[in-house]
Amino acid sequence: MSEKRFKVQESPALVRLRKSESPMAATKASERKLAARFYSTDTAMDYTQGYREDLDGDKANCRRSASLQQHSTIGTGVYKKNIPGDVNSGTLGTYKKPAPVVRQRLKRKDDYYTVVADGEDTQSVPTWNTYLYQLQQQAPKPVCIQCQQEVPNKPPQYGKEFHGTLSRQEADRLLQSGDGCYLVRKSDRAPDAFTLAIRFEGETKNYKLYYDGKHYVGEKRFDSIHDLVADGLIHFFIELRAADYIKTLSQESNYEESPYMAYNMKRKRMGKSKTDANVKVMNNEALQLPMEVDDSGPATDVNEYEKPHIFKVQNFMGLHWCDFCANFMWGLLAQGVKCQDCGFQAHKKCSEKVPNDCMPDMKYVKRIFGGDLTTVVKAQKSLIPIVVEKCVKEIEARALNCSCLHCMDMEGLYRLAGFHDDVEAVRMAFDKDAENTDISSSKYEDINTICSALKLYFRLLPIPLITCDVYKKLMEIIKTEDLTVSDQVKLMKEPLSSLPPAHFHTLKFMCAHLGRVVENKSKNMMSFENLAIVFAPTLLRSDDADPMASLMAAKFEQKIMDVILSNHIKLLGK
Repeated sequence: MSEKRFKVQESPALVRLRKSESPMAATKASERKLAARFYSTDTAMDYTQGYREDLDGDKANCRRSASLQQHSTIGTGVYKKNIPGDVNSGTLGTYKKPAPVVRQRLKRKDDYYTVVADGEDTQSVPTWNTYLYQLQQQAPKPVCIQCQQEVPNKPPQYGKEFHGTLSRQEADRLLQSGDGCYLVRKSDRAPDAFTLAIRFEGETKNYKLYYDGKHYVGEKRFDSIHDLVADGLIHFFIELRAADYIKTLSQESNYEESPYMAYNMKRKRMGKSKTDANVKVMNNEALQLPMEVDDSGPATDVNEYEKPHIFKVQNFMGLHWCDFCANFMWGLLAQGVKCQDCGFQAHKKCSEKVPNDCMPDMKYVKRIFGGDLTTVVKAQKSLIPIVVEKCVKEIEARALNCSCLHCMDMEGLYRLAGFHDDVEAVRMAFDKDAENTDISSSKYEDINTICSALKLYFRLLPIPLITCDVYKKLMEIIKTEDLTVSDQVKLMKEPLSSLPPAHFHTLKFMCAHLGRVVENKSKNMMSFENLAIVFAPTLLRSDDADPMASLMAAKFEQKIMDVILSNHIKLLGK
C-alpha cells in the first residue's frame, strides 16, 4: 500500500487537550482524532453546523452543505491511529491504515474528488457537478400579477391571479414588469378554457391551463399555480442557458465511474461474501439434512445476476443529483426517475443508458410473496429465496424428528391444503421479516400449512419459476410425437439451462427436495406423477390468458413436470 500525504489541521478539542497538564491525555487524543477541514467552492450553498460520530463513537464537529448533505459530509475528517508526523504543529503526515473518505477541493470550479487509502478495493466518490444547481438558483422567480377588481363567476380553483376574459395584447401589457410575471385569463377564443400567461426573456408565453384537482399544462401536476410557474421558469432558464450542456449529460458520462457504481462497490463485495457464506452453510446443513446445494449450472454470485432497473417518475423532495451523470436534477416536480428496487435516481435521459445491473435493497423491496424472484435473491444476497429455503428445511427437519408424525411420511404431502388463515399468517410473516420468521412446529403444528405457503409463494411469482419463453420450448418438445423419454430429456436440457440463474438454482433446489419426498412414496403416496399434478400449475404458466387454452395445456404441463422431476439430476445437476 503506497503512502498518501495530507495536511492536518487540529480540532479545537485537540488544542485544549494538548495544552492541558496531562501529556498522556493529549497523546491519546491525537491518536484518536485528527481533524482535516475541507471547503466547498460553491458560495451559493448554505452551510450548517452539525456533528457526526468518529471511529471511537465520540462526536466531532462538521459542516454540511445544504445541497450535498444527502451525499457526503463536507467538514471534519476523522482518522484512526498510527499516523506519524508532527501532529501538534499541523505539518504533513503519512498514513498507512485505511482512512475514511475525504472530500477535497479541485482547481476546477464546482468539482470535488475523494481520497482513499491505496490497497482498498474502493472506488472513489465521483465529482458532483453543481453547475445546473447554480443555474436553478439564478432562474427568475414567479411574480403574480393580481387582479385589482372582483371578477364575476371566478372558478374556485383560482385566486388573485385570475383576470377574467383578457386578450393576448392586454395580458402582454399587464406582464411588462419583467421576467417571472404571470397571470391566468379566460380564453377569448375558446369557451370555458383558461390560459396561463408567463413572461420570460421579454416575451409572453401562453399555455392552455387544465385542472383536475391539480393544475397542469403538460404531464406534471401541481398543487398551486405558483409552483407550476416556478417549475416552468426553472426549465425555461436552464434549457436556454445550458441546452448544449444538457444534451451531452448522458453521452459524456462514464457509467463505471458513476456515483451508483462508486457507492455500490462495497455492497457488491459484502453481498458476494454473504452469498458464499449462505451456500457454505446450506452445504454444511446438507450433512445433517438430506439436502444438496451445489454451484453447478449458471453463476451463483447473485450480485452478477442481470436485472433491469424498475424506473418510475419521482417527485424528489429537496435537492438531488443524478446517480449516472452526477449532475443536479433541476425542477420542483418529476425531476427524474427512481428505481423501485434499488433507489437508483437519474435524469430520464440518463436512465435510458443504464445497463441491467440493478442491486435491489430490502428497504425498497415491499414484499416477498408476489415479488420478482431475481429481485428477492439479489436483495437477500441468497442463492435461494429465504422463504423457499426455510420452508423446505422445516419440512425435512420434521421428517427426521422422530417425535413428529406429520412429516414426509404423511399421506398426501403437498396435495392436502393447509388452513387458509395460517397460510396467510405465514405469508405476512415472511413479507414482514423473512430472515426471522418462525415456522416451527410449535408455531404451526400442521405441516400442510408450510407446504401450502411454499406453493403459494411460487404461484404468486410475477414471472413463473419456469419462465414463459422456456415454457413454450418445453411444450413444443413434449407435444412432439415418437420421442422417447431419453430424447425428451436431451432436448429439454438446453431450454432449462437458459433459465435466469435465480430461477435455475431454485428449480434445482426444489426438484432435489421433491425427489426426497418421492423416496417416501410408499407412505406419503406421492409419486413423481402425483407431484407433477400438484406442481405443474404452480411452477409452469403460459402467457396466454385464454382459459380454454390453459385447460387444454394442463395435461402437457403435467407431462413436462413429470419428466423434469423424474430426471432432475440429468437436467439440472446434483
